[in-house]
Amino acid sequence: MGLFRFLVTAFALLLSATVQAHPAPFSYLDLRYKEDALEGTLTVHELDLMHELGIDSPAELRDPHHLIHRIDEIGSLLAGRMRIEGGEPLKVEWTYAEPLKGHDAVRLYFRAIGPPGGSLTYDSNLFPYDPQHQTFVNIYEGGALAQQWIVSASSEPQVFYRGNAAGALSVLGTFVPSGIHHILIGPDHILFLVGLLLFGGTPRRLVAIVTAFTVGHSITLSLAALDLVTPPGWLVEPAIALTIVIVGADNLLRGEGKDLRMWMAGVFGLIHGFGFASVLREFGLPPEALGWSLFGFNVGVELGQLALVVPLAFIIGALWRRREKLARQIATGGSIVVIAGGSYWFIERVFFPGGIL
Repeated sequence: MGLFRFLVTAFALLLSATVQAHPAPFSYLDLRYKEDALEGTLTVHELDLMHELGIDSPAELRDPHHLIHRIDEIGSLLAGRMRIEGGEPLKVEWTYAEPLKGHDAVRLYFRAIGPPGGSLTYDSNLFPYDPQHQTFVNIYEGGALAQQWIVSASSEPQVFYRGNAAGALSVLGTFVPSGIHHILIGPDHILFLVGLLLFGGTPRRLVAIVTAFTVGHSITLSLAALDLVTPPGWLVEPAIALTIVIVGADNLLRGEGKDLRMWMAGVFGLIHGFGFASVLREFGLPPEALGWSLFGFNVGVELGQLALVVPLAFIIGALWRRREKLARQIATGGSIVVIAGGSYWFIERVFFPGGIL
């Protein structure tokens, strides 16, 4: 009965997290100083605009003429949720809007009317209905990237002082937390790692498994973020779910046979890397800081991964050493949950891409 309760509880928690099985949508803002003017582009997801405008189909947002017709309505909605000040509040004047084919997004162009001043204060909460929403901000001055921020509903107002160039530490300070955030809100990646670790092993074996996963996803994360290999999301997302099912099934079927977890971690890590990369390449990385952005995000993913793996591996290892029967029951039940979760995501991503629940 205890194992049954464990399974029911674990599966309920898993289903409650499925709406965040991949990174929450985010917006992408570029601000460019041009002489004494400030111009910007704001890229937002169709799903966010559909929610705010009460639209059931993205077709309206994909029609350039219809989009231009609604630019004032959309612009007024978004301008009321962001603050841009250059010594005094700057008025946002929207000039153009276009659908971004292949990105399921809309890009809006604007000018900030008023004296830019020597500093810039920015704050926003563009889509309050989604508490996980983030806005990725780039500020350019003199044609060069000068500052980067990731702004969320809980962020403090950000201040930029003109004349500063973005160094490596500034870029890392933006992308390392983003990588940590991504792994912590990605239950599919977490469940994959849990499945690999459930049956324990020596510390050396567990390190080898985690290292193989790291090497695998780092390779494809880099390839995809640099646009060298870019498989479509409709293929990558179900494939990630399928890797979870396979890991869980291997746990149940392997018994005392050959341990293939290290090899699965490396090979399937290649697939998960494409999922990680979707955050970075959805709207593109600033070319001026491409290397440091990619490095920082990858470091963040690893730190988030270690924060989960180290305590989990310690607990699982201790259970196998001291309470082997209990550890085996938990590993068996956990593997069933892993299979159920992976199967749910696979069905959802193949047959119900808009979500089952």
